[in-house]
Amino acid sequence: MKKRIFVMSLLIVMIIGGMNAQKKYDIAAFVWPSYHPDDRAKIFWPEGIGEWQTVMTNKAKYPGHEQPRYPLWGYVNEADPYVMEMQINAAVRHGVNVFIFDWYWYDGMPYLEGQLNDGFLGAANTKDMKFYLMWANHDVDQTWDKRLAGTKNNSLIWKGGVDRKEFEILCKRVIENYFNQPNYYTVDGKPSFMIYELQTFIDGLGGLEEAKKALDWFRAEVKKVGYKGLDLQLTLRAGLNSNMTGKTGENIGTQSATISNLQFDGATHYQYVHFTNIDRDYLDIQTDVVKVWDDLAKNLTIPYYPHVSIGWDNNPRFENFRAGVVKNNTPANFEKALRDAKAYVDAHPKQAPLITINSWNEWTETSYLQPCTLFGYGYLEAVRNVFK
Repeated sequence: MKKRIFVMSLLIVMIIGGMNAQKKYDIAAFVWPSYHPDDRAKIFWPEGIGEWQTVMTNKAKYPGHEQPRYPLWGYVNEADPYVMEMQINAAVRHGVNVFIFDWYWYDGMPYLEGQLNDGFLGAANTKDMKFYLMWANHDVDQTWDKRLAGTKNNSLIWKGGVDRKEFEILCKRVIENYFNQPNYYTVDGKPSFMIYELQTFIDGLGGLEEAKKALDWFRAEVKKVGYKGLDLQLTLRAGLNSNMTGKTGENIGTQSATISNLQFDGATHYQYVHFTNIDRDYLDIQTDVVKVWDDLAKNLTIPYYPHVSIGWDNNPRFENFRAGVVKNNTPANFEKALRDAKAYVDAHPKQAPLITINSWNEWTETSYLQPCTLFGYGYLEAVRNVFK
């Protein structure tokens, strides 16, 4: 009898262990698609190699500054399908199985699509990696131009907001060019699409009610082509209960109420710098980040997907020192943050097992998974240690 009980107990342990081992996580890294030739980008990087031009000229700004950092893979053209084949392979082997491409639309046309269209979708192993789009609908000034960034010449170049007519044009492009890709990421059978700036989105459409009508139209168009619906996501900012006011003077309400009003389906963050003080030790930051996650889980009416940032230091984009640098963001400490995110997902089993990371390649903001001269493959190995 004792032997039988022991065997049954052992079987239960093995079954539970097997279930845990098979649990899947969607580890999604944001992609900044600026490292390839693009004619419109030459106003910022005239050498024609994208923001690699800025990375190459990076220098330390003070004693002990952990700069410059350079890519071990070199200054590769990420619109080259052979380059992206290598990157997809490295990402997947380490547990990163989703890319969220920063996607831009300015002056009635897309911007920086080369990495996605030619590189990623052209790679022989593209189906090994899921992807979806984050519409980076922010205004553009001279910040990307190191020669002018931080000067008084930061004049507006492109507006991020769009009116209804232009919104319909860009949505049709997204549906036709990307949603139909077999490896496009979905939640509950609905293609995911993320919006970066809520206020800019509403202002461009002309107010809250017009924004709501536009999103209702978008959802209907997605259903027309055979999908169950649209999984609409948002990148959050600080102040869930802070009031929003449109350019037209209308009282939009709190960010939380606006999210409900526009019927978003999920939310995450893009960067720690958007919602907490990052000018301190990484583990101190992470303690506060977990508190924010827990608060969002209690107060958001939609799923919150935990976000982990690797670091923040955008000094490579400026000639003079910029305050605000994450300290001690080693691969080991990043791994601890990933374990926090994993625990959050495990504690919320009814939502998609999605974790977002900033980022795959934000070299000039010093928040990247790609191997570098300082830590080698350390950040990627941290992901593998937790999720593989």
